[in-house]
Amino acid sequence: MTDVLVERDGDNLWIRLNRPERRNAFDPKMSASIVDALESAADARAVVITGSGGSFCAGGSLQQLSTPTVGEMRGLYQSSLRLFDAVRNCPRPVIAAVNGAAAGGGNELIVACDLAIAARSATFGQTGPKVGSAPVTGATNVMGVQIGEKRAKELSMLCRRYSAEQAEAMGLVNAVVEDDQLEATVTEWCADLARLSPRYLEITKISSNIWWNSARDSFTTGLGMLVQAVGSEDMIEGATAFLEKRKPRFPPPQ
Repeated sequence: MTDVLVERDGDNLWIRLNRPERRNAFDPKMSASIVDALESAADARAVVITGSGGSFCAGGSLQQLSTPTVGEMRGLYQSSLRLFDAVRNCPRPVIAAVNGAAAGGGNELIVACDLAIAARSATFGQTGPKVGSAPVTGATNVMGVQIGEKRAKELSMLCRRYSAEQAEAMGLVNAVVEDDQLEATVTEWCADLARLSPRYLEITKISSNIWWNSARDSFTTGLGMLVQAVGSEDMIEGATAFLEKRKPRFPPPQ
C-alpha cells in the first residue's frame, strides 16, 4: 500500500494520507513522503492535505511507544517537526481538508496549515498526556496564538474531543461544511486562490510565519525533553493503554 497518494487536480496538488487501518497516523517514512510532495509543489496554485478511509490524521504512530528506543523516538519526533516545517515553508497555500478525526499530531498538522475546512462529522483534539507524550510542536505554543492560550491549554492538557462546530467557533478551522460537500468546497477555495498573484500570496504566507518562527526554540526544547523521557513509566503505560484500548494507570506524581 502506498502511504501517501499525490494527485494533481488542475493547478492544485492533493496530498492524501493513505493508512486508514491506523487512522492515517504517520511514521518517519510517511512523513518523508509528505515532505517530498510539499517540496515539489512550487508549480501548483494550492496544496490540499486530506485523509483516506474516513479519518484525517491520528498524528504520529504510537506502535513503537510501548517498547521505545531513544533512536526510534528521536526519529519520529524530528520527522514530525520536519513535516510541519515543510507545510509552513511550502511557497503555496496549504489547506487542510479535515474529513474525519484529527487527533494528536493530526490536530497539530491543522495548526501548521494555512487554512482548514472541516466536514461536519470531523472531530478534533490533542492526546499527548493521555498517551504518554506532550504536543510540543504546535499545540502548546502556536495554537495559543490561533485560538487563545486558555483554549490551547484546555486542548493540550485535558485531551478532550471537539466537534467541527466547536473547532470553528474557537478558530481552529475556517469553515464547516456537510461531509459530501467537503472536497467541492475546498476546490472552490483553491479556485479563489488561483485568481490571486502567487508571488504575493507567497510573500503573505512567509510573512505570516512570524509566530511559527518565534516558537521554533519551544519546538526544539520540547522535543529534547521528550527524548529524555523515552522509556519512562508514563510513556510506556500511556502507549500500552492506547494500544490495548483501556484507560491508562499512570504512576502518582513524585
